[in-house]
Amino acid sequence: MLSSRKQQLEAFNRLLDIMDELRAKCPWDKKQTLESLRHLTIEETYELADAILENNLDEVKKELGDLLLHIVFYAKIGSEKNNFDIASVTNSICDKLIDRHPHIYGDVKVTSEEQVKQNWEKLKLKEGKKSVLEGVPKSLPALVKANRIQDKVAGVGFDWEKPNQVWEKVQEELAELNQEIEKNDTENIEKEFGDVLFSMINYARFIGVNPENALEKTNKKFINRFQYLEKEAHKAGKSLADMTLAEMDVYWNQAKKYF
Repeated sequence: MLSSRKQQLEAFNRLLDIMDELRAKCPWDKKQTLESLRHLTIEETYELADAILENNLDEVKKELGDLLLHIVFYAKIGSEKNNFDIASVTNSICDKLIDRHPHIYGDVKVTSEEQVKQNWEKLKLKEGKKSVLEGVPKSLPALVKANRIQDKVAGVGFDWEKPNQVWEKVQEELAELNQEIEKNDTENIEKEFGDVLFSMINYARFIGVNPENALEKTNKKFINRFQYLEKEAHKAGKSLADMTLAEMDVYWNQAKKYF
């Protein structure tokens, strides 16, 4: 059974009380800073991402709790520095959401998700940002960053019109990569390979595929199949190092039935 709004607020208040107590009494919690929590927050975010991809809703709930704790923790540290607290953090995002949704809280009319995204990017520029790409974190993994870059420039109209145009670009980049491979030009091979990846990520956006999710699902599938191969080879008393590729392929093809 889902909680009422009153119960939700009581639960959040309970977390705030616990955070106050831990910060005052626990040696580990007392030592933490914004910087010391940073890598832990990144780790928790990836754990949430894993749970979502695995569609493990119980784990999603737990990982959301871990992330919520981090948010409350950061806000507690901010309040100790007299910079911000959980109320100012919450009101800040509320104000942003209202400002960024004039089609809900104002008189702007939109008819599609695409118009909402375009308005969003225009509003950011009005807020003082000099570039639509300012909001892309420098520390993002390259694949995720490429996807965000393409999504943001598309929001201001810098985009292809049809998926087939993007696919043609992919083919063009593959041809250019092949040319550099034939020349054995190491530096240009790397550049052209990057262009191929960038164009594929762009094509994924046009066909409604999240490239990060797609690649991670393939990673998981490969891991499961390879570990099946290892397990079956071990059962048969074989070492992978001593097996031929053809012998390993037997177990690999079996794994495809399960993963």
